[in-house]
Amino acid sequence: MSKCDLVPGVIDTMRVALLEYVPQARELGMEIIEAKVSECWMRVPYSERLIGDPRTGVIHGGVITTLLDNGCGAAVQLSFPERQSIATLDLRIDYMKAATPGLALIAYTHCYKVARSVAFVRGTAYHDDIADPIATCVGTFMLGANRAAPVAVALAAQHDQKGA
Repeated sequence: MSKCDLVPGVIDTMRVALLEYVPQARELGMEIIEAKVSECWMRVPYSERLIGDPRTGVIHGGVITTLLDNGCGAAVQLSFPERQSIATLDLRIDYMKAATPGLALIAYTHCYKVARSVAFVRGTAYHDDIADPIATCVGTFMLGANRAAPVAVALAAQHDQKGA
C-alpha cells in the first residue's frame, strides 16, 4: 500500500475524531501536537486526577499505555490517504522508569510497516527527551477491523453537511 500525502484538514479531522470517538482520550486531556505521514506526537498534560500513587504524585501507568495505544492508532491512520477502521491486535509496553510528577507526557509513534491486513508500530513515551524514555512499545493493528465507517470519515462528512 502506498503512503499518503497529508491533505489539508486531515490532522484537524484526526484531532476532532480523537476527542469525539475516544472519550477516555478526552478525559485524559490527550491532544495531537504534531503529525506527519505514518508518525504522530501526542501529549497528556500532568493532572492530579491521573496520579496512580498519591504518596509520590506519579501518573498511573494506564495513562501511559492509553497514550501510546492512541498514538500508535493515529500513526497507523496517518499511513493511508483515507481513514479506515482499525483495531489494536497486540501492544507490548516496556516501562523503563516512573513518570516525573508535574511533567506532561509526550508520545512519539511510528507506523513502520503496513501489510495487507496488519500494520506494525512502535512508540516511545517521554517528558522532554525521547532518548530518556519512560516507556516504549511495539504493536500490531488490524486493518479494516469492521464494516462501520471510520469515525474520522463519519465526522468529516457530518462537518461537511453542516457547512462549517
